[in-house]
Amino acid sequence: TSVTLEDIKREFGPTVASLVDGVTKIGLMNFRNSFDKQGENIRKMIVAMGKDVRVVLVKLCDRLHNMRTLNHMPYEKQARIAQETLEIYCPLAGRVGISSVKIELEDLCFKYSRPDKYYELVQLIQKTEGDTDKYIKEVHRNITEVLTNTNIKDYKIYGRSKHYWSIYRKMTSRNLDYDQIFDILAFRILVKDVVECYSVLGYIHSIWKPIPGRFKDFIAMPKSNNYQSLHTTVIGPGGDRIEIQIRTEDMHLVAEKGIAAHWNYKERGDLTVDQMQKANWLRELLTLHQQNDSPDEFLDTIKTDLLEKEIYVFTPKGDVRELPDGATPVDLAYAIHTNLGGTCTGARVNGKMVPLKHNLQNGDRVEILTSKTQTPSKDWLKFVVTNKAKSKIRQYVKDEQRKNSLNMGKELVEKEFRKFGMAAGKYLKGPEFDQYMKDSGISDLEELYVRVGYGKFEPKHLVDNLASKDDFKEVDDSDNVSFMEKVVKSVKSKMKKTSSLVTVQGMSDVLVHFAKCCNPIPGDSISGFISRGKGIIIHASICSKSFELDQMRRVDVEWTSKSAAAGQERPVKLEVVAQDIPGLLKLMTEAFAIQSINIESAQIRTTRDKKAVCQFVISVKDTAQLNSAILALQKIKGIIGVQRSGG
Repeated sequence: TSVTLEDIKREFGPTVASLVDGVTKIGLMNFRNSFDKQGENIRKMIVAMGKDVRVVLVKLCDRLHNMRTLNHMPYEKQARIAQETLEIYCPLAGRVGISSVKIELEDLCFKYSRPDKYYELVQLIQKTEGDTDKYIKEVHRNITEVLTNTNIKDYKIYGRSKHYWSIYRKMTSRNLDYDQIFDILAFRILVKDVVECYSVLGYIHSIWKPIPGRFKDFIAMPKSNNYQSLHTTVIGPGGDRIEIQIRTEDMHLVAEKGIAAHWNYKERGDLTVDQMQKANWLRELLTLHQQNDSPDEFLDTIKTDLLEKEIYVFTPKGDVRELPDGATPVDLAYAIHTNLGGTCTGARVNGKMVPLKHNLQNGDRVEILTSKTQTPSKDWLKFVVTNKAKSKIRQYVKDEQRKNSLNMGKELVEKEFRKFGMAAGKYLKGPEFDQYMKDSGISDLEELYVRVGYGKFEPKHLVDNLASKDDFKEVDDSDNVSFMEKVVKSVKSKMKKTSSLVTVQGMSDVLVHFAKCCNPIPGDSISGFISRGKGIIIHASICSKSFELDQMRRVDVEWTSKSAAAGQERPVKLEVVAQDIPGLLKLMTEAFAIQSINIESAQIRTTRDKKAVCQFVISVKDTAQLNSAILALQKIKGIIGVQRSGG
């Protein structure tokens, strides 16, 4: 307009002129500009907010008014403004703690950016409005009844459905339909002071079972925007989930009005020092501006200060993405698209190459690099932080492990049948096979292969149960046996003889080592693998590590018939969980002594819930002696559980 800043100052005073000047500066900002301009853009916003926080409040109100009157604009412009508002102004409203504005902006953005989904959801909610109102009244009545006989007298209860955008995000993030969402109701209880907040929480949990992991104490640990409240989700009437927020009146004022609540106090002349300190985080950003001349340096300085627990990063196109603090390029890639996450190989952050585990900072400009040959890695789970990235990576790893186990299981089954001159396909079909699968609790052939591949099912069991004695043949496997014998003899010639606990393809004087990962003892089903320089490594047949080894280096091994009587013992780890009561250790050591078992070492620790965890290393002859010891321990009063530990 033709009105100048001086005209406004002369007509309305310097305060209003300053607010208008600040709002105008923010209005001129283009959040989709190149990274070179981002520093200066953010500097302008921080300067305006630092001089008077009401600048951002006025701008948010201005944007809210624009969104309320957006229906007169073309659809393309509606969608663009709605998306910009969702990316910039909604988080900004949340950042300064004005939840009422944030919620309305989000619902309006939803309405104009995804109108079909919005109106579809509105209709679904309207259909259940009657039932919802009845349910809210029932919950209100139940809470009132439980608080009536307490010292808490001055309280208010509010119940409502969650807002449209919140429900829609829950549906899309969990891939659920509306009727599959069970926690769409939220209740708010306002009380006099903090002590009453925790008292009400106790009363609520006394009538409704809380859902584990859904309690949050924002009173003890406020959010960065000073939000305080107790959050809990419980199983309410009819088995429905309901979210309950408990806070004081003052906390509610801050939750609804955010930083504006502090200025409301100040205008009344009773803003305390503590409240001023809580609001100062916004003004401190102005100090950062004064200490940095360069826009880029200023941007770098405030990256981690603008938000405490979330970060906002920019894509090369200028799109803004919100991520949790500690997020990596992999988290960002998965946030954009699953395929992008699965194929990312690295990233350029602010023009510099960084590894995938690099921690992104607030304000970073991130370009994701990809390759068609890249696939998700299990190692990524060590550094990703978002639930989406973790779940997608785990699913891929699980699918790959299943695929590999299936192929390995099929190969092992066929190999087992070939050892006796049989074709596996002949036996893996027909009524007899179907009955065998049913008796074994296995659904189909694919599951059978997977179980064998995971080491949960022995292929020899198949041959023994499906083939008749007449089917077994002598097989001319001279080439394969010759190769194995050569390798075994080579190992024998180079290494000194050892114990005769294990025989390798009928030979008992071969050097063997027992794998530490599973630590097999006589009586365990075992497998042998030819190693480079260590002879034959003996694994328990069910050891998952053995299935990661080269199956071509696998050899047949078994315990010698004399092993149990040879006086040779193997160390075994036992973990005993017991009640922390006097004299229990004495009873356990006596149980070992009665079984003629020597204790090599013992470590005992006490848990927070007053349980004793005892780690024993004992020497046993075989599984029979071990099982007898376990049974003897389990009979002792105060023993909660006994289990064998690997390694």
